Amino acid sequence: MIKLPADKMDQMVKRFAMLETQMASGPDSETYVKLASEYAELEEIVGKIREYQASSTERDDLKELVAGKDTEAEMRELAEMELAEVEGRIEQLAKEIQVLLLPKDAADTKNAILEIRAGTGGLEAALFAGDLFRMYERYASSRGWKVEVISASEGDAGGYKEIIASVSGRGVFSRLKFESGVHRVQRVPETEAGGRIHTSAATVAVLPQAEDVDVDIREQDIRIDTMRASGAGGQHVNTTDSAVRITHIPTGIVVVQSEKSQHQNRARAMEILRARLYDAERQKAAEERAEARRLQVGSGDRSERIRTYNFPQGRLTDHRINLTLYKLDRVMEGELDDVIDPLIADHQARLLTEEHA
Repeated sequence: MIKLPADKMDQMVKRFAMLETQMASGPDSETYVKLASEYAELEEIVGKIREYQASSTERDDLKELVAGKDTEAEMRELAEMELAEVEGRIEQLAKEIQVLLLPKDAADTKNAILEIRAGTGGLEAALFAGDLFRMYERYASSRGWKVEVISASEGDAGGYKEIIASVSGRGVFSRLKFESGVHRVQRVPETEAGGRIHTSAATVAVLPQAEDVDVDIREQDIRIDTMRASGAGGQHVNTTDSAVRITHIPTGIVVVQSEKSQHQNRARAMEILRARLYDAERQKAAEERAEARRLQVGSGDRSERIRTYNFPQGRLTDHRINLTLYKLDRVMEGELDDVIDPLIADHQARLLTEEHA
């Protein structure tokens, strides 16, 4: 039987009830937003706790009925059957509450910056990077998320050499954060006359989208250069000379944006820089924690090969948790839950193991 922290659960229920009262009292809009945010965070777990408490009371009543000397045999038999059902429900609720009580990743509620870059494999790698981006776009659409391309460098035969996009919506980073790493593809390229299988790769990075309060970027720590946006032969790619390059001097991180609006380029570049700095801080903290424990799904290393997409066999393999699915066509259409859910479950299992270590 799972032992849950009763005092902590009672405090959460009381806090939730207090938030309901405060929200109903008509606070100003700024206060209401803060209250509503905390309310939304507690809503799921408090619902489970209340159901758990009600089921526990029902279980106690049934036990009393079963043990009663005056209970008729037929009534006792029915109560015993119902008791087994209620105890099963309580055990399931306890497992769900235990997971919901695990320490939260502060970035889980954030939107994300999605970066995909073609790796080894030339033209085919760029095509695969394009396929991956479309896969994430479709997945985002299925969950009601918004995808906005920040910058893109197209491949010579299609796809992308590099594409960066923002993904916004409920629970974006919590579901996409394990996608970072090297994605390998095995398939016969359209340009391959001999029908030989080629292997190429693309690198995916999913960064939590940082806010001003998350990362302090001092003016003296950045250098901003405006550059002439030009293509081969000196011809202008855009209608204005608007490329912006921002260098974060302490870390050496460089972000370049070259769309038509110089003002927008600066804002976009700062958005990406903020996300990369925030991610670097999280990676550093994770590495420090990892000295004592290994809780990540994989190492979190951007260079780690995490997944293989084998098109001839219709097979997807996630190497971190030894997951193999023979539904690659549907995964590429954006049906990613069967890949992401096991990764989240594995991570939670590791956390639970650490909690009880």
